[in-house]
Amino acid sequence: MASTVTTEPAENPSASPRPGYGQLLRTRGAWTFLLPGFAARQPFAMLTLSIVLLVQHTTGSYGAAGAVAAATGVAMALFAPYSGRLADRYGQRAVLVPGVLVHTLAGLTLTALALAHAPLWALFLAAVPTGASVPQVGPMVRARWGVKLQGSPLMTTAAAFESVTDELTFVFGPLLATALCTAVAPAAGLVTEAALTLVGGLLFAAQKSTQPQVSADSGHARVRHASALRVPGVRVLVVTFLGIGSVFGGMQVSLAAFTESIGEPGLNGVLYGVFAAGNMLSGIACGAIAWKAAPHKRIVIGYAALALAASALWTAHSVLLLAALGLLVGMCIAPSLITGYTLVENLVPAGARTEAFTWLTGAVALGQAAAVTVAGQLEDRLWDGAGFLVPMAGTVLALVTLVTLRSRLVPRHANRTVARGVGHRVPVTVD
Repeated sequence: MASTVTTEPAENPSASPRPGYGQLLRTRGAWTFLLPGFAARQPFAMLTLSIVLLVQHTTGSYGAAGAVAAATGVAMALFAPYSGRLADRYGQRAVLVPGVLVHTLAGLTLTALALAHAPLWALFLAAVPTGASVPQVGPMVRARWGVKLQGSPLMTTAAAFESVTDELTFVFGPLLATALCTAVAPAAGLVTEAALTLVGGLLFAAQKSTQPQVSADSGHARVRHASALRVPGVRVLVVTFLGIGSVFGGMQVSLAAFTESIGEPGLNGVLYGVFAAGNMLSGIACGAIAWKAAPHKRIVIGYAALALAASALWTAHSVLLLAALGLLVGMCIAPSLITGYTLVENLVPAGARTEAFTWLTGAVALGQAAAVTVAGQLEDRLWDGAGFLVPMAGTVLALVTLVTLRSRLVPRHANRTVARGVGHRVPVTVD
């Protein structure tokens, strides 16, 4: 479906036969939301690990720590799509400002309760608003790229760039959280996460000029605000991203348990950083390649590689082998993430894309929450490293779903112009 948003020639670099990062970053106005957007999403990479390390310190149980972190992830997964829908309807700033304020207060409350050795149910109560109010900065940045690059071949490059940016935060975030929690104080990671969310979120919300415009045209309100989850391909991608979330969650708990079992807890952030670095490096490569294969074919191939790599994690019994496997798994994640976000651009109308992106990020969070819970229980009850079975199970099950329903990822409106209302004068051919 062609968008009602038009792009000025100066902002649409579609004329280049080989779109690249340099051309992308020269897009007019891009830096005004990229820099504050990076600052605002950095805390998200610290949240789960900071909770795990704090609650494990105060309770002595990885199972309890994983369960509290999982409550945060489930709450985020459930509320993120509504946050995205509100942002599509009322504007990003209207959602961000109250969201970062609530998240900061809830995160500090959870910290205080954990330090006071409050009962587990009290930690769960504080974890819910902490997760529900996580600012959805990544989807909002992707939506801003969608406005800037509508109809441009740079959209795939932008999706890759955003994946790289996400993973760059997951290189620094776990390292920072681990260093703060182990070298400063167990609560330092979560306190810093709350402070960075407040400052970064408000800075990003202040960039009003680049946020997608909210249409006041009531004649298109029903079409523009229909749930993105009604698109069959989005539902398939949600399951796919649940499996990716199982990798993140399983790795976080299992790496923490593994490094503690060998008496080197400080290596946790390093190993997770290696995993995230693999993701980042492959994301850079994906954005630099001019792909000829269709996205719905690329995602099946990339996801099969991810499931195969994740299935080997539980066999690692040394730091070097685990680092190598973690790097390989990380390199297999980025292609699936990037292609999934690219498919959203093809499958979902512009007025529902922020919501669609939040469904995917929410699915990652939900998969991560389930994985953190299960992996924590496995680490407590079985052998060291049993939590690595979770990424294997999650990705294999998601791969089966993806292969079975892959036809739903083919845009039904490809090469068609939707003649509905004004603003659809230039049809966009979708790969």
